[in-house]
Amino acid sequence: MFEKSLFAERLTGGSGIETLMDDLGHALAEGGAGIHMLGGGNPALIPGVCEVWRARMAELLAEGARFDRMLAVYDPPKGNHRFALALAGFLQREYGWDVGAEHIGITCGGQSAFFYLFNLLAGEFAGGRRKRVLLPVVPEYIGYANQGLGPDFFRGAMPEIEHLGPHAFKYRVDFARLEVTPDIGALCVSRPTNPSGNVLTDAEVAHLDALARDAGVPLLIDNAYGAPFPGIVFTKIRPVWNENIILTLSLSKLGLPGTRTGIIVAHPDIIRAVTSMNTIAGLANGTIGQALVTPLLESGEIRVLVAEQVQPFYERKAANARRWIAQYFDDALDYHVHASEGALFLWLWFRGLPISAQALYERLKHRGVLVVPGHFFAIGSAEAERHASECLRLSFAMDDAVVEAGIALIADEVARVYAG
Repeated sequence: MFEKSLFAERLTGGSGIETLMDDLGHALAEGGAGIHMLGGGNPALIPGVCEVWRARMAELLAEGARFDRMLAVYDPPKGNHRFALALAGFLQREYGWDVGAEHIGITCGGQSAFFYLFNLLAGEFAGGRRKRVLLPVVPEYIGYANQGLGPDFFRGAMPEIEHLGPHAFKYRVDFARLEVTPDIGALCVSRPTNPSGNVLTDAEVAHLDALARDAGVPLLIDNAYGAPFPGIVFTKIRPVWNENIILTLSLSKLGLPGTRTGIIVAHPDIIRAVTSMNTIAGLANGTIGQALVTPLLESGEIRVLVAEQVQPFYERKAANARRWIAQYFDDALDYHVHASEGALFLWLWFRGLPISAQALYERLKHRGVLVVPGHFFAIGSAEAERHASECLRLSFAMDDAVVEAGIALIADEVARVYAG
C-alpha cells in the first residue's frame, strides 16, 4: 500500500514490547476466568493507594480552578514547574542531593524518556562516527530493545551467575569482562532490574559510575521500580545521583500508569536537550499525574505511602510467589529462580530446557497462562540470548489466586516438557 521509511521499518518491524503490550491489552480487555495474566508490567490496584488517588482527585475537584487548569491548560514541555520544585525539594531533604527544578524534566512516560535519552547519547555522530549504549547486565528491560534509531545500537554484557542454593541464583556485574570502549556513548542499568528483580549493590553502582566517569560518558539508572518511589525494593540500598548520572523515575508503578508521567533527574544540559526533543515529538506532557502527586512530595507524604502501602504489598506478593514455586515445582527439575530483590517479577531459569522459551510461552498461552519468554530481554549479547532462551519472566502483581493457579500450570507444563 505504501513504502515505509527506514525509520518506520525500525519501529514497525515487530518487537518484544509490542507483543507484551498486545497480550496484556487483550488479556485485560477480554479477561475471563481462564486467563492467568502473568506477563505484563501493569501494577496492582492496591486499595490504600487507590484511596489516596481518589482523595487527591476529590481535592482537585473541590478546588475548581486547579482542576480546570489541569485539564484545559498546557504545561510547559519541560513539565509543571511546581512539580519540579516539589520533587527537587523532596530529593534535597531525603538524600541531600544538590538538585533544583532545572535538573528535573518530564516526559510522556518512562518509555519516551529512554527513546529521547538513548538517541541523544548514541547513534550516528558527525564524521560518520557511531556510538552505542552499553548494558552492563543483560537480560535487561524488554522496552529498550527497539528504541535505537539505527543498527547495532546496544552492546550487552552477560553477568556472572552466582548460585545461592539448589534452585536460587543472582546476577552480578562481571567487571572482569566489562569494557567501556571508545564507541560507547552511555551506560544504562535498571535498578531493580526488569526482568530479573535483581538490585545492583551500592558497590556495583559506584563501580559503574566510576567507569562511566573515566570514559567521559553518563550512567543512566532506570528507577522505574526503585527508591524513593515507587520503592518496590526488598533489600537495603542507597539511592545515588550526581551530575554524571541520569536518573529516571516514573509514576506508573506508584499506581498511576494511565497518567504516563516519566521523570528525568539530570544535568541541566541534558534536561534542556530532552525538553527540545519532547517539544518536537509531543508538544507537552500529561498534567494529571503531576497534579495528583505534587502535594505528596511537598508534604513528604509520598514517603509514608511507599513505606506503608506499596513496598510491603509487593514484598508479600513476591514471598507468596516464591512459596508457590517451591510448592508446585518438582524439586528434581533443574529450575532456578533469581533472587527476588525488587520489582513485580520473578525470573525463572530452566537450565537445559529441551525447547525454546518462545515455544514454552506458546504452550503456556494455549493453556491460558501468559508470561514473557526470556530471549526478548537478551539485548545486544549472543551469550545472554543463549542463556535467556531458557528463561521466563512472570509477574506476581495480579490477584493471588490468579498468580498461584498460573504458577501451578507453569510447573505442570514444564514437567511435561522435561518428560518429553
